[in-house]
Amino acid sequence: MTGCSKKVLVFGYGNPGRLDDGLGPMFADEMEKLQFDCVTVDSNYQLAVEDAAAIAEHDIVVFVDADVSGPEPFHFDHVVPKEHMSFSSHSISTDALMAMAEDLLSSKAEAYILGIRGYEFNEFEERISPKAKKNLDEALSFMKKALEDCDFAKYVSRFGTENR
Repeated sequence: MTGCSKKVLVFGYGNPGRLDDGLGPMFADEMEKLQFDCVTVDSNYQLAVEDAAAIAEHDIVVFVDADVSGPEPFHFDHVVPKEHMSFSSHSISTDALMAMAEDLLSSKAEAYILGIRGYEFNEFEERISPKAKKNLDEALSFMKKALEDCDFAKYVSRFGTENR
C-alpha cells in the first residue's frame, strides 16, 4: 500500500499480557498487515535508549501506547524533545528519547504520540476489552488517513489534548 512520501516509524509499546496495556503492540501488528511502503513498524514492551537509532533514520515517528485516562477513542499529540536529568536503560519517555535522537544522532524527525484509550489493566491475560478494541479500530482508521495525507500536524488540533 502506498502512502506518505516521508519515512515514517510507527512504534507501538506496552505489555500484551496486561490486557489493554497491549494496545500499542496490537496497533503495530495491525499496521504491519497494511504494508504501507513508507512505514516501518516496530514494537516492544517499553521504549529504550537503543530506539534513538531507529528514530534518527526516519522523518516522522508515531509512538502508540495505551492510555489509562485519556479521551475516547484516542488522542494524537506532538512530542516535544526534552532532555531529562536522568533516565533508566530499561525505560525512557518519548520526549527524552526524541531529545537523545536529536542530540546524539542529529535526528530531525517530527514526533507524535497516539494514545489509545484502554479500560482494563489490572489482570494478567492476553486480550483487550471490547471498548478498547473499538478504540483501536478507530485509531487504525485515523492512522490510515493520516498516512494518506502525510500531514500529521493538522490532526493535532483535531484529536490532540494540547489545547484542551
